[in-house]
Amino acid sequence: MTAEFTGWHVLAEFGGVDADLCDDLERLESALRKSLIAAGVTICDVVHKKFDPQGVTVLALLSESHASIHTYPESGDIFVDVFTCGSIGAGASKAVETLRDSLCPKDVRMQVIRRGHGGQRIEEPVGAGLTRIWDLHEVIVDTHTPFQHMVIARTEQGISLFSDDDRQSTELSQLTYHEAMMVPAFVLAEKLDRVLIIGSGEGVASQMSVAAGAQHVDHVDIDQLEVELCAEHLPYGYTNADLAAAVEGEGPITVHYADGWDFLAGAAESGTRYDVIVIDLPDERVEDAQHNRLYETEFLSRCRALLAPGGVLCAQAGCATMWRNDTLKRSWQRFHEQFGTVVHYGSDEHEWSFLFGLVDKVDDPVEGMTDRLTLLPYKAETIDTQALVRGAIEPHALRV
Repeated sequence: MTAEFTGWHVLAEFGGVDADLCDDLERLESALRKSLIAAGVTICDVVHKKFDPQGVTVLALLSESHASIHTYPESGDIFVDVFTCGSIGAGASKAVETLRDSLCPKDVRMQVIRRGHGGQRIEEPVGAGLTRIWDLHEVIVDTHTPFQHMVIARTEQGISLFSDDDRQSTELSQLTYHEAMMVPAFVLAEKLDRVLIIGSGEGVASQMSVAAGAQHVDHVDIDQLEVELCAEHLPYGYTNADLAAAVEGEGPITVHYADGWDFLAGAAESGTRYDVIVIDLPDERVEDAQHNRLYETEFLSRCRALLAPGGVLCAQAGCATMWRNDTLKRSWQRFHEQFGTVVHYGSDEHEWSFLFGLVDKVDDPVEGMTDRLTLLPYKAETIDTQALVRGAIEPHALRV
């Protein structure tokens, strides 16, 4: 039987441990041995070092790998490190938990890291002090394009796309996301002849626009490599053949590898107008980020100037949750500065809120949207009239 190259590494910090205990070699070694035996691992040897004037290191060599403790009596702190190979991570965690019970620290910080084959993952920041961990069953693409770190991998949600550790789309949820972004725009716009999409490299939004009746879609994305890799590896959006035709402008979709800012300037100069303009980029950052400029007031103003009469600007606007809604509040304010009518749509997926702006004032936009939904050539799978009504109720934080 071939050994599996995988394992679990537990890193812990114990604080507030009795100073005398931190300097007691025999008690520390005994506690480590007992914790490892309780965890069911095999101890091969134990070595130790008592430092002058104080402090202890104990290292256990295991059949499964190793475990160690290193103490700081002057502050009552202990570093703990346990690594066990194999696909079951309970051994390492059990050892640390048992050691914790023996040493009685006042505070404990503990991190579990999966290593080796099957151990790859994405740690997606979702808010202050909060991280979503994605286990990657198979990494298909892991590359740095000129603009971002891009990963395509198999996850529990199917083949999934990540940009700079942020989930962009997954096989399971991409339809929910793209319909939440596109369908309200389709039914809010007065007509749907010409669409401009900035970002949305997978190509789903462009194809959805054509299915909804758009005669021409300009798809603008600065990252050519990302768009090409999405077409090659994602089971949704463009295929390689679709993308090749769109780059050549053969059909209703034309792909432009360009900066969105520059493209808007060219469209303004040529007098081109759009019934729907979509901004679908990685989330606006609370901190400074290069792509933030495509969310800010001047960019929205340039988009607004390119709208045809009755046209709609749509933007992915962030997250409605109270612990992560700073960028949504910013977008809400900017849209109200630019547009006479602003409609919110909150997706069934909790992170996603979208904003839709019309230049003119409309008293009850949602009523017209629900009427048009039944006539839309594109038949949504995740949005009905009740969803439109519910999603258009903006979060409480935007109403106060």
